[in-house]
Amino acid sequence: MNYYNYFTEIEETFIRRRGKNLLLSPLDWALIESWQEREVPLHIVLRGIEKVFDLVDQQPARKRSVKSLFYCKEEIEAQFSEWLESRVGANGAAEPAGTEAIDGEDAPAKGELFSAPAIDAHLRSAGDALRSAHGRAAGELAEALERVLARLTELENAGLVPEKLEDALEKLDALLDESLLQTDAAARLKPEIEKHLAGYRAKMEKDVFARTFDLMLLKRLREQAEIPRLSLFYL
Repeated sequence: MNYYNYFTEIEETFIRRRGKNLLLSPLDWALIESWQEREVPLHIVLRGIEKVFDLVDQQPARKRSVKSLFYCKEEIEAQFSEWLESRVGANGAAEPAGTEAIDGEDAPAKGELFSAPAIDAHLRSAGDALRSAHGRAAGELAEALERVLARLTELENAGLVPEKLEDALEKLDALLDESLLQTDAAARLKPEIEKHLAGYRAKMEKDVFARTFDLMLLKRLREQAEIPRLSLFYL
């Protein structure tokens, strides 16, 4: 997927439907970056934006207020989940209508996303990265990585269906997140994240701001520690 086109097409579609020359905020760009890193197909993002604005256009003009791409996030995530589920079945399953790639690139083959070889490769790659991170870590983070590695080895041999495996991996990701937030690196990065988000605190609900803060902080912490996400959604 072309990195430049991914960002610019999303921006252009949002601005076109917004109807005003409203530039995307740093938070919007961070959201797009997270989709790009997770390889959310461009056509899924664009279709989600179009659907949200189609619904907004049906409302009275005084109630229309879409100032951020975050307004479209829930719809895009829902469509991405449906797209993923459509590829979990056996190869040769019928292709759901409307999943053609708008950006002209081929979508992954049916059943390819959560195929056994893809899952095995993902777990091996994650295990290798975690072992390297464990060698550099200390304290509670090192202990958490050791526990996660032991559990990951069990999961590699358990033969779980993707849905149950995903549940287990999400719990391991949560354990790593909790440990990362307790590190000295988190304390050092917090002022930087607070400064970056300062202009948005008053515009966001308290819980939304807190979640956004943690997501940005965890993204930086994982990058620094070179700890990958384990979820199958990061395949």
